[in-house]
Amino acid sequence: MGFCSEDQAQRFLQATPLVEKTMTDSGIILLKYWLEVSPEEQTRRLESRIQDGRKLWKLSPMDLKSYSRWYDYSKARDEMFAATDTRFAPWYVANADDKKRVRLNIITHLLSQIPYEELPHEKIKLPKRQKANGYKDPDFPHNYVQEKF
Repeated sequence: MGFCSEDQAQRFLQATPLVEKTMTDSGIILLKYWLEVSPEEQTRRLESRIQDGRKLWKLSPMDLKSYSRWYDYSKARDEMFAATDTRFAPWYVANADDKKRVRLNIITHLLSQIPYEELPHEKIKLPKRQKANGYKDPDFPHNYVQEKF
């Protein structure tokens, strides 16, 4: 896409593991996630943005250019993985076709990678709820939010 020269890209890929090693050696937990979207899902998302005026603002010229260069981007991703997927700073690939599921999966994975010790706490018992003693819910004309999900 012309953001840097091929030489600059190669130097970056060579330097990245050294920087990441320095970070992890100092005690930083470095987690790298790649959100993998299928070509079909990318097409669906971009077409949805094109067709829905409320989403059109999300569509950039970069999106259209990168869409047309799917395999160039795939090759660049593969080079990045080959150069920077290391034992001390591995890449974690997450299927991102379903946005809600990928968020939950990544949060779950991220939390599983952070060591912690459970803190001691007192056992909590939920108290009994008071009796209604004649209380009845009022018949207000509430405006309820539609439940779509």
